[in-house]
Amino acid sequence: MKYFNPEELLSFLKENLPETILDSNILTRKAGVKQEEFHQIWLEVKKERFRDTVKMLMSLQFPHIAIIAGNDTGESVDLTYLFSIFYGEKFKEISLNIKVSLDREKPSIESITDLIPGAQTTEREIKEMFGVEFVGLPEMRNIFLPEDFPKNIFPFRKDQKGLDELVQKES
Repeated sequence: MKYFNPEELLSFLKENLPETILDSNILTRKAGVKQEEFHQIWLEVKKERFRDTVKMLMSLQFPHIAIIAGNDTGESVDLTYLFSIFYGEKFKEISLNIKVSLDREKPSIESITDLIPGAQTTEREIKEMFGVEFVGLPEMRNIFLPEDFPKNIFPFRKDQKGLDELVQKES
């Protein structure tokens, strides 16, 4: 397996995914007692090319997904997928954070659970908290909210009422 440093990895992605990357940034920080360097690559990619980006990562090494973070900006629902590439390889691991912006009125993106089965839990969480439709997500049951939770209420969306107001409304 060929290892890349952060600059090489970003160049590789840009060369192999033309017209995909909207923005990119590399951050290098030091942490721990020994002040070891760690690297983060931040990408913003077109929604339509997100799966191609994940497949390109898989051609290097199976990426480890930590979580998907959601953000309702008021204009879009942005998802940031937090991956590690070269996971578990001492001094070679790179954090790769990939942002995708979705239409706020009907947020939808293809599921990556067929590529990375471990993404299922975090996709289900984003589905129930932000109302994002993950096309092809095999398991649709809620994880955190009760099954009888009101439909079309997504607690992490900016325009939603707080849970206390919801409970008072139904009483």
